[in-house]
Amino acid sequence: MTTQKPSVIDVNDAALLLIDHQSGLFQTVGDMDVPSLRRNVIALAKVAKLLNIPTLTTDSVPSGPNGPLILEIAEILPNNVYVPRNGEINAWDNPNFVKAVEATGKKTLIIAGTLTSVCMAFPTLSALAEGYKVFTVIDASGNWSKMATDITLARVVQAGAVPIDTLAVMSELQKTWNRPDTQEFAQIYAEVMPNYGLLIESFQRAFKEGQAAK
Repeated sequence: MTTQKPSVIDVNDAALLLIDHQSGLFQTVGDMDVPSLRRNVIALAKVAKLLNIPTLTTDSVPSGPNGPLILEIAEILPNNVYVPRNGEINAWDNPNFVKAVEATGKKTLIIAGTLTSVCMAFPTLSALAEGYKVFTVIDASGNWSKMATDITLARVVQAGAVPIDTLAVMSELQKTWNRPDTQEFAQIYAEVMPNYGLLIESFQRAFKEGQAAK
């Protein structure tokens, strides 16, 4: 199949794949701080819940040193589809994982995985080869070194993937502040970007003081 070139994410055609965000693998991350990585993954899960985006999770040998998936994903998305693997390093090599992706009926995949060079990159390349549009969330995909991440970015971009960050994913899916769930989005932004939370706090305080002065 010919790889389709994505432009922007269509919320109605999107599925979220969270691959191998495991407690053991997090300890090998060296290209970003782990608390930020964890916050970004959690934010993606919260946005998926808010917008009812189908979400798949999978892990690599969770009984070994890679460890289990971080608990927050299942807590936020109790109905996400979890696909166990039989040792396959590339999640796409597991037939059940591919079937689960196909079952969503979506052709735009938002993919994040730890580690970036493997858990994110390999399924991305496989999905692109099958004709999916793929957006790779780089700051929700920690890696062992910045050099490894840079090389991986060059590889997946050359194959047709679009690299993106967590805040951009959120904004692209949100589209407008003129919506009933604005407060929920604002809270997630504040969790990912604490300085934005301070901005909201200062605005709210100034607004209240202005109202009280009238």
